[in-house]
Amino acid sequence: MKRLKNSIEQIFVASHLVKWTLLVFPLSVVTGSMVAFFLWSLDKVIDLRVANPWLLFFLPVAGIIIYLLYKYLGKNSDAGNNLIIDEIHKPGAGVPARMGPLVLVTTLITHLFGGSAGREGTAVQIGGSIAQFFAKKFRLQPEDVKMLLMAGIAAGFGAVFGTRVAGAIFAMEVLAVGRIKHEALMPCFIASVLADLTCTSWGIHHTQYHIDFVEKGEVFLSYFHFDIFLLTKVILAGILFGLAGYWFSALTHAIKKYSQKWINSKWIIPVIGGAIIIGLTFILGTQDYLSLGVKSTHQGGISILSCFNPGGADSFSWLWKLLFTAITIGTGFKGGEVTPLFFIGAALGNFIAMQTGAPVDLLAGLGFIAVFAGATNTPIACTIMGVELFGGENLIYYAIACFLAYYFSGHSGIYQAQKASLAKPKRRN
Repeated sequence: MKRLKNSIEQIFVASHLVKWTLLVFPLSVVTGSMVAFFLWSLDKVIDLRVANPWLLFFLPVAGIIIYLLYKYLGKNSDAGNNLIIDEIHKPGAGVPARMGPLVLVTTLITHLFGGSAGREGTAVQIGGSIAQFFAKKFRLQPEDVKMLLMAGIAAGFGAVFGTRVAGAIFAMEVLAVGRIKHEALMPCFIASVLADLTCTSWGIHHTQYHIDFVEKGEVFLSYFHFDIFLLTKVILAGILFGLAGYWFSALTHAIKKYSQKWINSKWIIPVIGGAIIIGLTFILGTQDYLSLGVKSTHQGGISILSCFNPGGADSFSWLWKLLFTAITIGTGFKGGEVTPLFFIGAALGNFIAMQTGAPVDLLAGLGFIAVFAGATNTPIACTIMGVELFGGENLIYYAIACFLAYYFSGHSGIYQAQKASLAKPKRRN
């Protein structure tokens, strides 16, 4: 009887996997294709802005256009990633199908005119809106809708960064601080893998990052096979990465909160934000902190890639990128925060390495993933992302940096809809 019961259970598991593979397949193909189009278009508009620097002067006008598009066409789409997370926690009006195309267009507008933003928010919203569309077509039950929305997040994230395993874990980990929803494990994994395969099949190539540092296995006190001095530097860096993630989240939320509170005419908010970005650009005398910042647009420029080399960033490059992005996102421009967080972390890691004598490429890579981990409260996904992007040789350092950043980034993050399932350690009154 017990053997029969086990056999029936295994048949149920197999049918569950088949069901979700069939449900996730069209979602992944459509999401992967839209993300591919988005990434291709993003490269084109960034190239156009670089070739025409004067476009930056129209950033305030672009902000007005984005505001009007969301006011008259957006419905509840302006909530962005938070709307998708809210729908998973507590289903309501649903994620509108218009969210995907609208955020795609407005993100391109942001980057065309020089706003400092990312791309993950766009990809995730594309995946979430497509997931909601298919959920309605398939007439899924509420619990299945939640699962498909999570798969949509995974599909968008995996496709936009080419991190298939991290995309799956991120979709489950980002919903609640301290809890991973394992019930969606296979749907999210299948969605992330298939979406990235679809995206790359369109000829899209993800940026390649490298950490050449390899632990020498030095012996400490005849027992411990690691570099105690490097470990100390990584611990210090992990704490600073967490604080940077906290500062970014706090500043972005503060700008959004107080601009909405103090400015009655809401269309003026992005105008002011755009004007401040223009002013900062001219004060610093460089456009290095505009748009994505993955690669430099000129010789000797500062970018994510340059941060992996000695002298590839200035002492305050991380702070400037933090300010540019917090102002851009906080005043209503669209895109995402993750790629700028990569920049902030890599630049901060470069600075710490230059001051402490640690390997520059290692510290830049740790900052890349750890500031993201702190700002999003997703240390597991970011540790896995480190392995997928940089290789697994320095896994112990990835984990130390991401876990410490998670603890030192405070009790909030860039996603306000994220629930505190298990709170981080805090002082009791």
